Amino acid sequence: MHLKVKRLHILLLRSFAGPFAMTFMIVIFIMVMQFLFKYIDELVGKGLEFLIISEFVIYLTASMVPMALPLAILMAALMTFGDLGEFYELTAMKSSGISLIRIMMPLIILIVFMSFGAFAFSNYVLPVANLKMRSLLYDIQRKRPAFNIAEGIFYNGIEGFSMRIDTKDPTTNMMYGIRIYDHTDRKGNNMVTIADSGFMKVSSDDTYLVFTMYSGRSYNEIESDRKNKQDFTFPHRRDLFQEQEILIELTGFGLDRTDESLFKSHNSMMSLGMLEHYEDSFKTEIDKVYKGLNASLTSRTYYNYRRVISPPNRTEEKADEFTLFRLNVDSLFNELAQREKEQRITSATAQARASMNFISTSESNSSSKVARLRRYQIEIHRKFTLSFACLIFFFIGAPLGAIIRKGGLGMPTVISVLFFLIWYIISMTGEQFARDSALNPLFGMWLSSAILLPIGIWLTYKSMTDSSLMNMETYSSFFRRIRRRIRYMRIKLGILK
Repeated sequence: MHLKVKRLHILLLRSFAGPFAMTFMIVIFIMVMQFLFKYIDELVGKGLEFLIISEFVIYLTASMVPMALPLAILMAALMTFGDLGEFYELTAMKSSGISLIRIMMPLIILIVFMSFGAFAFSNYVLPVANLKMRSLLYDIQRKRPAFNIAEGIFYNGIEGFSMRIDTKDPTTNMMYGIRIYDHTDRKGNNMVTIADSGFMKVSSDDTYLVFTMYSGRSYNEIESDRKNKQDFTFPHRRDLFQEQEILIELTGFGLDRTDESLFKSHNSMMSLGMLEHYEDSFKTEIDKVYKGLNASLTSRTYYNYRRVISPPNRTEEKADEFTLFRLNVDSLFNELAQREKEQRITSATAQARASMNFISTSESNSSSKVARLRRYQIEIHRKFTLSFACLIFFFIGAPLGAIIRKGGLGMPTVISVLFFLIWYIISMTGEQFARDSALNPLFGMWLSSAILLPIGIWLTYKSMTDSSLMNMETYSSFFRRIRRRIRYMRIKLGILK
């Protein structure tokens, strides 16, 4: 019996491995394509090398793993147990006296190890992948589009120049009807070059664009100091040439790599230890802000009754021995002269305004620190919730597959996407509430797990008791009984004969 169970476990592991590998690659591919389509305008037309594109896709793929893993586990569990149920293999196992939990046990152990692996990946690999991917994406976004002049359209991709050609021969790369406006002096269209034909090439060191033109002329309006405002003559210079070369410096067309240390302070690019360090630092800074605010306000006479009524060098008394003075502020104020009243009102107003400004500044300072603290706390919990989601989705997918008894990519895909969307929407809602301080980050980030975990436990219980939860015949017979009951009531009331 032990040998049979061991073979059964190996069979289940093999049955799970194939669908998991397939669904994981499909999910990763879809997520990568969705990201690339989102930034398609930033990537196309930049003349990127194959190695740069490959590097970016590798880092992007690594950054998608924590999100793709739970969905792949859900789909694979649904497909595996759906196939076993569809071909009555699961029924045969239960008939042999093997419970569903015992059948699931090897996969449960595997998913537990995968959850720990997902946490290790999120803690050690994901921050590096996010750092590399985001810094490379930033460099690509700053890179100018590849040099390409279209016919009949002004090209402004080179700073300080505007170019236009009438036609271009794709075979010889010769261009005809060339116009170049030089705006490097930022004084308008003072310098214009017109040529019948020409071609372009990049210098050997890729720093200059060499524009060779034939049969043309150039115009240059010469700026002069006109003392007589009635003088409407404008000197200019015109040059005719048979061949002329223009050197244009190429800046921004290469991919300049940014120092990655500039992005390391972002919360998604930190490990758990770094996040906890920054969390403690910001808690200390926020505490200092509140203590400084309290000390500043209580140090002022009009906010501290002890400083008003306590004589010098008086020691602190016990609470039952301490008596406050009873002062009638209105009567004291009315005894003052009109000028003194105005001075007191002006002074009090200025003091209140200064206190409000100080409180507002302290609140703004503390709010920004609290917002950053929230982001670090959210990222800490995210590393755990994504790993725990792998376990939750398995306990949803495995029993649900055993209940619906449908394998393949049809029904499991629909159900998997539905549950994943529910989990994702709840997760994003809880995270947004945590960012807005409407919820504690602990509750906001674990909200989706708290909702879906009972569903997984309930589905596992229903599957263990051979529930007909997803059996369409059960629902059909239920509605047939309702229709018969309604028909019987109508006959009894004389509506039908």
